[in-house]
Order: sequence, then structure tokens, then C-alpha cells
Amino acid sequence: MGSGLVLAIETSCDETAVAVADLDGNPFISRISSQIALHAPYGGVVPELASRNHNADLRPLIESTLADAGLTPADIGVVAATSGPGLASSLLVGNTTAKAIAVGLGCPFYSINHMEGHLLSPFIGRGRPIEKHVALIVSGGHTLLIEFSGIGKYRRLGSTKDDAAGEAFDKVGKMLDLPYPGGPEIAKVASTGRNDAFDFPRSMIQSGDFDFSFSGLKTSALHAIERAGESLEGSVLADFCASFQEAIVDVLVSKLLQAAEATGLKIVTVSGGVSCNQRLRQRIAEACGSRGLDLVLADPAYSTDNAAMIAFAAAARLRAGISSSSLHEDIDPNLKLA
Repeated sequence: MGSGLVLAIETSCDETAVAVADLDGNPFISRISSQIALHAPYGGVVPELASRNHNADLRPLIESTLADAGLTPADIGVVAATSGPGLASSLLVGNTTAKAIAVGLGCPFYSINHMEGHLLSPFIGRGRPIEKHVALIVSGGHTLLIEFSGIGKYRRLGSTKDDAAGEAFDKVGKMLDLPYPGGPEIAKVASTGRNDAFDFPRSMIQSGDFDFSFSGLKTSALHAIERAGESLEGSVLADFCASFQEAIVDVLVSKLLQAAEATGLKIVTVSGGVSCNQRLRQRIAEACGSRGLDLVLADPAYSTDNAAMIAFAAAARLRAGISSSSLHEDIDPNLKLA
């Protein structure tokens, strides 16, 4: 299996992240250099700005992460980096840097699918085996239902036909002129609102499959904003946000439960940035509790983009006997998980 620690780099979008974990995937240290303030004036991620700042921030972050942990490059036995999906210019920075470090240290390199990192992240630090389960991965750019049978053995049950849940949150947040990113802001405003005040559609909730669609909900929200006009403030805005949030949560919870029933699996996991949403966590916990399902939620620290989940995935692949990646393997901005 080799010796030493796993050094992982994540630069798939706008967060520069570095982590070190042991060969069981337990994080030793995890650091993130956020670019939210840089992209906020534009209301979204600007790819050129993101890659430029990855270039500037990555080396100092690697050096400070190792120094803060009292480590040297000699302590590293495996190097890993995200290879996709994501922004090509951002992926290249972290992936190329990791390969160079692996060559310099003479150690194996693991090219990791960003979504595999999210898939496995609920098990980070749990001290339990990664058993067969149904996973809901819900983030800014992805909404997926995956059946997990083993490391590298994943079956896609369903995905979004258009906007991901996180995209819907952020785009409607922008329509409401809320600060960037819009998703967490909608959740914050929704905390004092009524979730049945506005009638929003639950698209595909009874479609008979495990796919999602949130574009219709986004359009419905736009029309509601236009009808409300200047009245959309204070308690009315809180009601709007709570109702919009509930529509997304209803669909996510329903589809996850349907997938668990169809597969007969008793363990379900939820991960990705949107899994930090407190209403979603509450509703899924209640639903799983009433049905006797074992729910494993990703820790919020490992839900948004981070390198600890990349290190964890690399360690899991190593333990499963999966060969390291070729240094000639390219990034793939459209990389699929299953």
C-alpha cells in the first residue's frame, strides 16, 4: 500500500484547497483559500479570474498547510488532485501542480473525480466502513442520485435535466438582488418565513424516475418576483424565500426516499454544498428517522469544495487496490461519475 501521507489539491472552480490525510483518509489538516469576495461583484464565478488566483494562491497555500501541520514534503507518500468536472482553466492549475509534486517526490498520483469526492465525503472521520448506500449529491452545478456498491462501482440512478438545485438557489438569489452566493442568503432570509405562502411547482416529483428539473421552478420564481414588485421585502420576502426553498427540499427528499425504496438499501447519504442547507438536513433527518433509514450527512466542513474529500477518495482507491493514475491523463471539465 505504500507509506506516508496523502497530499490533495482541489481547484475545480473558485476555491483553492489543500489537505493532508493519512492512508485511511482521515484528514490531518485541510485548508481553503476562498475567492467568494473576488467574484461577488460579478454575481458569479469568472473563470479567468479564478484560474489567475489559483496560480497565485496555490503554492503559498501548499507551503503554509505543510508548515502549519509540522510536515515536510518527505512526509508525503501519495499525491492527488481533482481532474474534473469543473472549469478547465481552474482544473489545470491544481492537476498540473499535483503531477509535478508527484514527479518530484517520486510517489504515486491519483486523479480524482470531484463528484467522487462529494460521494464519499459523508464518511470522512466517521470511523465506519463505506457500505452500500444510495447517495444524494446536491451542489451548485450537480444534482445526482447514485447507487454505491463499492469504491469505483457507482450506478447513476438520476440527475438533473437542466438546472441543478444549487444553480436554482443562486440564480433566484441573484434575481432577488441578494448577496452572492444566493443559496445561503435565501436560506438565511427563509428562516423567518412561511413555507406555504407562495405556490411553487414541484417539478418531476411524481415522474416515476429519479431525475430532477428545476428550470420550471426558477421561471415560476421569476414570474412571482415580477408580480410582487415592490412588495417583495420584509416578511413577504421571507415568505417567498421559505416557499421557494421548500419546493426544492420537497423534491430532493421525495426523490431520495423513492430511490432508497426502489433499491432496498437502508443507508442513505447526502453531500455537496447544498447539503449545508439546514431545512434540507432537518427534513431528510425526519423522513429517514420515520422510515428506519440510516442517514449519513456530510459534515458541513466537507460539503462545499474542499481537498479533504479528494484526499479521502484517493486513500479509498489506494486501499481498494485501484492503480494510481497516469501522469499523461488529462483533465476533463465534463467528467462523469457514472
